[in-house]
Amino acid sequence: MNTAIFFERNIISAESLRSVLDVFPRCTCSHLPTPLEKMENLSKKLGVNLYIKRDDQTGLALGGNKARKLDFIMADALVQGCDSIITWAGLQSNWCRQTVAAARKVGIKPILILFNRPGLPAETDGNLFIDLLFDSEVKIVEMESGKNIMELGEVSSFIEEAAEEERRKGNKPYVAPIGGSMTEGSMTKPLGAISFVNAFLEMRRQAGERNINPDYVVLATGSGSTQAGLTVGAQLVTPQTKVVGISVSDEKTTMGICIETIVGQTFQELGAARAKASEKVTILDDYIAEGYGILNQETARAIRLVAETEGILLDPVYTGRAMVGLLDLIEKGYFEKDDNIVFWHTGGTPALFPYREKILDYLGKSGAAG
Repeated sequence: MNTAIFFERNIISAESLRSVLDVFPRCTCSHLPTPLEKMENLSKKLGVNLYIKRDDQTGLALGGNKARKLDFIMADALVQGCDSIITWAGLQSNWCRQTVAAARKVGIKPILILFNRPGLPAETDGNLFIDLLFDSEVKIVEMESGKNIMELGEVSSFIEEAAEEERRKGNKPYVAPIGGSMTEGSMTKPLGAISFVNAFLEMRRQAGERNINPDYVVLATGSGSTQAGLTVGAQLVTPQTKVVGISVSDEKTTMGICIETIVGQTFQELGAARAKASEKVTILDDYIAEGYGILNQETARAIRLVAETEGILLDPVYTGRAMVGLLDLIEKGYFEKDDNIVFWHTGGTPALFPYREKILDYLGKSGAAG
């Protein structure tokens, strides 16, 4: 992309940035804009100004933040003339659920490589049930205990085998990276992050209409591109807004390298010099607890708190864990009294169902319906 952004004091207008984003092709998989709501009851209870960005309401296959990424990624697949899409993740992946829905929406075949980690829900429920309902082609790979999908060298062999099989059938597969985050496979641009630069502009416009200046955006961080895109948007338009990622999987050094890489690629793709080259991405890894996807009592209680105060459902893997972090930060005085905090709800509602028994056990509600 040859478009260059020139600005003074490292800040550009939202209109200028939006014009750059408009160059990228996109489909309409998501329902946008999603609401920005004040969490009135929880704000009063906690003594803070707390808002929530409802990306659980993006519409695609029960919603979630990945729909924004798929607007851009599916358009890229169509531009490349692909008629199938291959991606991978864990067995209960929100990314895979929304990818297969978007693939069906634009008329291409979805193929999934799903890794089953020991100790996590493995029944045909939640996201896996929805994957199968969309008639996606699914290969399940059993993992050894302690292994990380991102570190599995075998991933590339599984993906290449699936891609080669598609080619033998005369099809052209699009290989999409996990979470739509890293520039791998067929995705040569950081489209996941670019979609969230656009999402940051959407949130800023909504906040401006309500005379709100967000001081913090807090979110669950997994594969990295959601936080990377929000960080780039903030640094280019309103650098006073701090983006704080609550890691749900990896420690902050590993996550930091991943997100810093995507941030750098995104600035480059947008034709912009990085606003503050020395500024680091903020990632907190204090709330990983027993590990990715392993439910604990704190997460179950955070889910219950938001449900009973705001009538909003969080999920047990991402947003519930991020809310644990946010509640702890508030209690520890991380934020100033008058700060405006936006909690970015990234979706994941279907995961509530395979975790239902453990959630109810932690809440002391097991068997209550009987």
